[in-house]
Amino acid sequence: MNYSKFWRSNPEKNPKRENSISSRNGMLMLYTPAIVASIVSFGFSEWQLRPLLLSSALALHFCKRVVEVLFVHRYSGGMTPDTCFIVFLSYFLSSITMIYSLYLTLPQFALDLKYIGVPLFLLGITGNSYHHCLLSKLRKNQSDGYKIPSGGLFGLVVCPHYLFEILGFVGVTFIAQTPYSLATTLGTISYLMGRSYATRKWYLSQFKDFPRERKALIPYIF
Repeated sequence: MNYSKFWRSNPEKNPKRENSISSRNGMLMLYTPAIVASIVSFGFSEWQLRPLLLSSALALHFCKRVVEVLFVHRYSGGMTPDTCFIVFLSYFLSSITMIYSLYLTLPQFALDLKYIGVPLFLLGITGNSYHHCLLSKLRKNQSDGYKIPSGGLFGLVVCPHYLFEILGFVGVTFIAQTPYSLATTLGTISYLMGRSYATRKWYLSQFKDFPRERKALIPYIF
């Protein structure tokens, strides 16, 4: 499922590019149903703290993404309808399943981690947003073209925004404390590790002066 710069780097894998949806419209379609599901879930929380925190975290996570789609991100590619549908369904179903699985485990937890999860989530969402803004500034006066990112943790890793997104998901897992939330986070980590590796490989192929000591996701390690 290629889009954006990865689509352009593999044109032979996307012969029907003319049928694509713009990245902006596609991403709005991905995130909006998950926001609606998270907000609707407030009505089932019965004002219990843990469900309220989980619904709030998911709603804030996807609202932040929509705000970035509208005001931060800059686009140069698109996505096919099938990619859009698969990702939208994934976000929507994972959100409602994460919320529902919490109700199956309430009310007792042997070890309460939600008070650790909240600051972790806030750190993750803040760091992710900050590095997205840095990426956006790279192309402020350009409709196309890529540069080597700098600032923040970009001097150490190619995808610090993915690193902070992982921290945010770990925070959500600590808030929910369910096997499903853990499985979702482990799947997210696996996906973002692969995507950060592919991103680093792409930069190496496009820029001869790209610093090879810069890792993909975890400073000094990976």
